[in-house]
Amino acid sequence: MKKEIASIVLRISQLVEDGDFDQALIDIEKALVANPNNPDLLNKKGVVLRALGRYDEALECFNKSLQIDPRDLRAS
Repeated sequence: MKKEIASIVLRISQLVEDGDFDQALIDIEKALVANPNNPDLLNKKGVVLRALGRYDEALECFNKSLQIDPRDLRAS
């Protein structure tokens, strides 16, 4: 499962790098259905939402990520 999540996060990271935030958000939402409390996915969702200008939603994702894993230093 961890390898699968890592693979999804890498794909999403590539989409973000390419500026395809809408597709990245779609992929994150699909992954979160099966893994709703994964801090890496929540953090990545926050990054995408922030890029889309959806700051309040991004902040919620970052905070939830940190609640799940307070040592998650990637949650910005």
